[in-house]
Amino acid sequence: MRNVIFAINITLDGCLDHTPINPDDEVLEYFTHLTREADLQVFGRKTYQLMVPYWPEVAKDQSASKADKEFAQAFVSLNKVVFSRSLDNIEDKNTRIVRTNLRDEMLRLKQEPGKNILVGGVDIPSQLIELGLVDEFRFAVWPVIAGEGRRLLDGVSLQEKLQLKLVDSKIFKSGCVALRYLKP
Repeated sequence: MRNVIFAINITLDGCLDHTPINPDDEVLEYFTHLTREADLQVFGRKTYQLMVPYWPEVAKDQSASKADKEFAQAFVSLNKVVFSRSLDNIEDKNTRIVRTNLRDEMLRLKQEPGKNILVGGVDIPSQLIELGLVDEFRFAVWPVIAGEGRRLLDGVSLQEKLQLKLVDSKIFKSGCVALRYLKP
């Protein structure tokens, strides 16, 4: 069975808005490695539209930094699933829109052969956490206090407290700390 990995940048005060965060090459390399360990990425419409066309354009940009270009190429190479009721079509040949039940589709995807499934954004991951379908959590915690912004699990009611096990951590020169948690 494939693992579902939720990976996100987060500020010290729990905000998921990327505006105050400026990933450096070292952090991009971390996310590039994580992306290469997967063969499917799952988003909601909003996050998908933040990532595409941005990263595909970076992949083509000859002036992009090596770290940006490598992450962009890893991102572009992945198959993607976008859960959306409002998107009509997608031009990316590696992406498909899914309008069916999130739980049923994710259970089906987990059963398919392949590598890890990465999940990004806020709404879809929050729902997957509520459903108990996230196996691993990767938080890149930035030394920033944003003061405002979206937070994970806003409006979500967990059936029980989710106790995670820290299995790895890495401190970057920028002060960002990558934390890797598993469900026991």
